[in-house]
Amino acid sequence: MYQVIQYIKFLLKSTNQHGVHSPFVYNLVTQCFYDTTKHNSYKLISNYKDSLLKNKTKIKVTDLGAGSQKMKTQERYVANIAKNAGTTNKRVKLIYRITNYFKPQNILELGTSLGIATHAMHLGNPKANIISIEGCPETAEFSNQQLNTFKAENIALINGNFNTEIETLNSKPYDLIFFDGNHQKEATLQYFEALLEATTNDSVFIFDDIYWSEGMTEAWEIIKNHPKVTVTIDTFFWGFVFFRKEQVKEHFTIRI
Repeated sequence: MYQVIQYIKFLLKSTNQHGVHSPFVYNLVTQCFYDTTKHNSYKLISNYKDSLLKNKTKIKVTDLGAGSQKMKTQERYVANIAKNAGTTNKRVKLIYRITNYFKPQNILELGTSLGIATHAMHLGNPKANIISIEGCPETAEFSNQQLNTFKAENIALINGNFNTEIETLNSKPYDLIFFDGNHQKEATLQYFEALLEATTNDSVFIFDDIYWSEGMTEAWEIIKNHPKVTVTIDTFFWGFVFFRKEQVKEHFTIRI
C-alpha cells in the first residue's frame, strides 16, 4: 500500500523532457531514457533472461539485506527468482542504454543476483571493467557460471559482505555504481557515504527501489540533500545521483 500511495504522488508531480531546463538532463532523458531504438543487444538481453526463466536449478538463497517481498523460502528455483526478483525487462533495457550512453569504464554493482543487470551493463559497454558483489554464496557461484556461459568478459564477481568489500574497493574511482543489494535505510546511507570517496565529477550513482519502504524513501531524501550531490532524477523505481560541479543543484522527477 505504501508503494501504491507513493506511485500516485509520483505521477502527480512527475514530468517528461518538456519540464527539463538542464541541457545535461534533457539530453539524458531524450537520447537515453526515451530512446526507442530496437538495439540489437536487446535480443541478447532477452536470451540471457529466457535461459534463467527455463532453468530448474534450485539454490539456497542467503539474504543479507532486506530480502524478497515475494519469496520467503530459502531454497528457490532459479526460474522463480528470475520471474519474481530479477530485473524487469523495462529496467534491464534501461541499464543497457545508460551504460551505452555514458560509456563508463569502471562499474561497481552492489547485488549481482542472477546477473541480469550485470550482463546488460556489459553489453552496453563491453570494454568496461565491472566489479559485482553478491552476498549469497550459491547465487554468486551460479551467476558467475551463467555470465561465463554468455561470454560476458571483464567482470569480477565477488562473493562477500558489502560492508567488508566496499572498504577494499573504494580507493579507486568508479564512473557508475549500481546500488541493488540491500533495501534498508541505514545500509543504503552507509554504502553511499563510503563510496562518495570513489566518485569523480562525472560519476553516476543509481539506487534501486527508492520507494521500497518508508526507510528507503527517507534515505533517498537524505542522499538528495547531501552537499556533494548536485543533480538527482527520480524515476520512481530508480533514483539517479550526479556530482557535476558545473550544475546548479536541482532535483527532477521523470516518468519513464
